[in-house]
Amino acid sequence: MVEGIPTGGKGALFIGGAWSAPASGRYAPVRDPSTGGVVGEAPVASADEARAAVDAAADAEERWASVPGHERARILRAAAARLQSDREVMARLIATEVGKPIVDARVEADRAAGVFLLAAEEIRHLGGESFPADAYERPAGNEHRFLFSVRDPIGVVVAIGPFNFPLNLLCHKVAPALAAGNPVVAKPTSAAPFTALRLAEHLAAAGIPAGVLNVVVGPGGSVGDTLVEHPRTRLVTFTGSTEVGKAIAGKAGRHAKRVILEMGGLDPFVVLDDAPLESTVAAAARGVFSYSGQVCTASKRFLVQDGIADRFAAALAGRANALRVGPALEETTEVGPLIDGAAVERMETLVDDARARSAHVLAGGRRPPDRPEGSFYAPTVLGDVPEEARVLHEEPFGPIAPVVRFSDIENAVRIANATPYGLQAAVYTRDIARGFSLAKRIRAGGVHLNDPTNLRWDALPFGGVRESGLGREGLRYAMEEMTEVKLISVNYAGESAR
Repeated sequence: MVEGIPTGGKGALFIGGAWSAPASGRYAPVRDPSTGGVVGEAPVASADEARAAVDAAADAEERWASVPGHERARILRAAAARLQSDREVMARLIATEVGKPIVDARVEADRAAGVFLLAAEEIRHLGGESFPADAYERPAGNEHRFLFSVRDPIGVVVAIGPFNFPLNLLCHKVAPALAAGNPVVAKPTSAAPFTALRLAEHLAAAGIPAGVLNVVVGPGGSVGDTLVEHPRTRLVTFTGSTEVGKAIAGKAGRHAKRVILEMGGLDPFVVLDDAPLESTVAAAARGVFSYSGQVCTASKRFLVQDGIADRFAAALAGRANALRVGPALEETTEVGPLIDGAAVERMETLVDDARARSAHVLAGGRRPPDRPEGSFYAPTVLGDVPEEARVLHEEPFGPIAPVVRFSDIENAVRIANATPYGLQAAVYTRDIARGFSLAKRIRAGGVHLNDPTNLRWDALPFGGVRESGLGREGLRYAMEEMTEVKLISVNYAGESAR
């Protein structure tokens, strides 16, 4: 390792508290999206190794559930301290594995440490409630009963993470599961295994008992399906595409397992004609071009009222052209590469489709000519995009800003809700009354007035509606999803009810 970045090294599986090479001896190259070069080799687990990881977690289930909450909190705080002290190494791993600009990767590393601190704090608040038994007529004898509920750990949690936030979003699954008393089997993306494996090192060093955390890397079709369908796993928490999330829901549902799914979106950014142009355009650029648009909450459709549409599109194109596109590890980079060449080809397909349908390319629309290596695509602004264009119906997951005109509020609501998704939305206006009216009518898990779509508070509820998600993340809310409510009654009269 050189400053935390593997140089041709091989990763290992973490099962039952021990590191091991995959039994098959199979590894897959991990490539730096900025250069296309190989930075290391990811272990490829088998279905048998996935089953072994679940068995190790299940064997540790009762032991971890019996660990007092204050002791679990101590371990999580120790993990947070280790992550914070390792901030630069973790950030460089993120930048190298997934191409996130180093400045943004440091923010992700900081947030990951904060997630463990928040999870430790929420252990104090994860409880049940008491009920006035004598308020209920039946069953008889309630005047001599005390009723209350508790929350029990749900059991083995499967945490399946995405490539775009390989550390923080995995922590959003692992930390609340551990805090709630559940063992975990984590399956990070094969595109960024080393970040997750280093996280496992820190958790083990912080005192997580053997078997409570396990990490296996491998394909979804064998490893992922095995974890989801194993009879001893009880909850699957997943971030990724809607297509894969729906498949996971189907498999888990056949076994009556709970799921938390954070899936795709086509988040609308609505601009009313009274919006302040300069600040709105600055926010729009952040919303769509941060991490090259590879964010589930990225602003993906710009719905702009007629009176301001031309000025907005031109100003956003000016911002796009001014952004510095470059390798993730360079401090001055503002827009890094996409995850791989297939993602770049997808951008080309979507832009070509929009252009063929009469949209105008106002900025970008091509691979940067000065970046022949790596998976780069220039920040792109499309003007006058017709509603039938594919980029308005298929999540681009890239640096494309399609601008769509609308005439009135009714039209804005119709276009905003014209997809099967509903993750987040933004509304820009000086008229808060109009903003609230739109916020109530847009179908989404979160709506931000005069802020871009890609805001998230780690401690607060986060998730989508319709095909954007099931359940909620956010530390306390995830912990509630990861526990079972049990009602306990106490008859202090000592007499049986009739």
